[in-house]
Amino acid sequence: MGGFKKFLLQGDLVSLAIAVVIGGAFGTVVTAFVTIIMDLVGKAGGLNDGMANWIPGGIHIGAFIVALISFVILAAVVYFFVVVPYTRAKERFFPDPEPGEDEVALLSQIRDALVSGQGTSV
Repeated sequence: MGGFKKFLLQGDLVSLAIAVVIGGAFGTVVTAFVTIIMDLVGKAGGLNDGMANWIPGGIHIGAFIVALISFVILAAVVYFFVVVPYTRAKERFFPDPEPGEDEVALLSQIRDALVSGQGTSV
């Protein structure tokens, strides 16, 4: 029972659960925002009941267009408000070392050890 309790209380599992809950709530907000936008587009196009109910020729294309626009808006919001700031913060606080920098330092240490005689063991 102790292992199960440890598993449940691990930071990664709790973080994942929080991410799912926040993501679901965020998806609801974006869906409502897209509904407002598509209702405005529908009204501008002469559709009184909104874009989602547009059924030209008996095909529910309006619902597909609303879902597609919702996906694009959600992807754009996640990219511009999560991915870009995260990438900038990561580059600022944890910059990648210059290529070859670690290798040069290591080779210099090996050279210095060989020159001083520490590298030989007889």
